[in-house]
Amino acid sequence: MGLLLELQKRIPDGWFLRRLLPAVLLVVVAAVGGRLGHRHWADRGLAREAVAGVLRFDGGLASDSAAVLALLAVAAVAAAFLLPFAAGAVGALASGAWPWWLTPLGERLTRRRARRWAPPAEIARQAVRARVAGRELRAARLDALRARANPIAPTGPTWSGDRLRAAEERIRATTGADVAEAWTGLFLGASDASREALSAVRDSYDAACEGLVWGAAFAVVGLWWWPSAVVGILVGLASWRSLRRAVDSLCRTTEAVFALRQTDSPTTPSNP
Repeated sequence: MGLLLELQKRIPDGWFLRRLLPAVLLVVVAAVGGRLGHRHWADRGLAREAVAGVLRFDGGLASDSAAVLALLAVAAVAAAFLLPFAAGAVGALASGAWPWWLTPLGERLTRRRARRWAPPAEIARQAVRARVAGRELRAARLDALRARANPIAPTGPTWSGDRLRAAEERIRATTGADVAEAWTGLFLGASDASREALSAVRDSYDAACEGLVWGAAFAVVGLWWWPSAVVGILVGLASWRSLRRAVDSLCRTTEAVFALRQTDSPTTPSNP
């Protein structure tokens, strides 16, 4: 018991809530859902039998049940530890840093996004025309689209990547700093409040990427038990929206911290 209490103190809440707990849920859903299948997706009796088959007691836990529990535990812990690597890949794709073997797909997506892009001013004019014509629903949709539209044409395969590059360009134009080169020095030299803000928005970005991974994992389990696919789609959509908000917050916070550093940096006195 003392060991469990010590582990509980040392396990970060983020690791437990964002990684281990969803991993356990995924493994349980895969085990029970795989037993139910599509035809008996709502058969509670069959689900109870599947759980009881693992947790059956006969003067103690049966050896085969203990083996199944051990395998499920290993699968859950492995999924929790593999999640950061998968989330890192999702984060790289979202930021536009695609590997060379995905370059053709990235170029096609970039061309497609460029064809569909419209400047915010044009979207605003379309919203006004729709409102004059009495099409309030379309006008509201166009207003929402204008609010999240990039002012420049897409240059990458993802919205997040374009948003990050636009922030880098604004920082370079206003402060003359290169984000990639100055990031480490900025983080180390920033105040405690700035470091906490940067860490918080980065953590939100990582959490959204992890949510996308969990959504995809539950969607894959949906091939055997379709309610899991519904859960995966909902989690994926919520995480996608969270990712966009996290990217916006990350860009605004980074720009603010660079501006503060430029304001606080001492000016070099001119020679008499």
